[in-house]
Amino acid sequence: MYIITGATGFIGSNLLAEMESRGYEELVAVDTFGEEAKWKNVAKRGAVRYVPPRNLMGFVHDHVGKIEGILHLGAISSTTETDVDFIAENNFGLTVELYEFCQKTGVRMVYASSAATYGDGEMGFKDCDDLAFIKQLSPLNPYGWSKNAVDKFIAADSRFGEGGTGVVGLKFFNVYGPNEYHKGMQMSVMRHFYEQIRTKGKVRLFKSYRDECGDGEQKRDFVWVGDCVDVMLWMLEHKDVRGLYNVGTGCATSYNMVAKCVAKAMGVDPVIEYIDMPDSVKRQYQYFTEADLSKLRVAGYAGLMTNVEDGVRQYVCEYLMKEDCYR
Repeated sequence: MYIITGATGFIGSNLLAEMESRGYEELVAVDTFGEEAKWKNVAKRGAVRYVPPRNLMGFVHDHVGKIEGILHLGAISSTTETDVDFIAENNFGLTVELYEFCQKTGVRMVYASSAATYGDGEMGFKDCDDLAFIKQLSPLNPYGWSKNAVDKFIAADSRFGEGGTGVVGLKFFNVYGPNEYHKGMQMSVMRHFYEQIRTKGKVRLFKSYRDECGDGEQKRDFVWVGDCVDVMLWMLEHKDVRGLYNVGTGCATSYNMVAKCVAKAMGVDPVIEYIDMPDSVKRQYQYFTEADLSKLRVAGYAGLMTNVEDGVRQYVCEYLMKEDCYR
């Protein structure tokens, strides 16, 4: 039995689909559906058991001895959410409960951390397990804080190191791909750019407010969701691996380049307009992110990361431009 939290969401539903295609059995999807179209993310799945988050801890305790792994993606993922109590309860509280369960029962756990823990990048993007280093990170929003709080809690536990149950935290960078349609303003820029070109004929990008960075030259490490899923499943199977790991391409790409890639995939010329950045965004804006993948490679993961041009072409041509756009 494998439990996937956040299973009807973006990364979770892609993970669920891939596990089904690889022959994993007894998949348990933990999530809410709400009034959104999230149900479409899992409409193509086969025999999957659905459990609401409020019943999760009771469910895992009732199935001790049957659970092979827990892949924990469930979280309040909005970087603009301001209800910190709500974020703490969902992102910190539940993760710690699952961690304690896995330590007591020996169940393999892979959980989603985030590149948002790195804040403005002043400390770099090194996926270090050292508690002293993790404490120095300064996330820019409550979401990033909650993820870093989990990393600190687990890193401080002696069971996280040698001799304890193998637990892995994955620091996902800017993920894009199918099944993100329910996320509204939190969808990837690839999806936003596609819609802007389709409806307005141009892409709107924030101006830069740093002399060393041109307009639209702000850069992110954009990573294809399929690569994230592959890393998660590799970690699930390699139980000797533990610790925190970055998941990105290892190569930052500018917003200008992403806009050009989306336009190219759509078969149109890129038209870009630069607009003012809201003051509320300026205070927590990251100008550059790039995953350091050296630790992941040393651990033994050899999968190739999809470059942005190929990933955007796949996303646009195989999903966004199709009537049935769900995986």
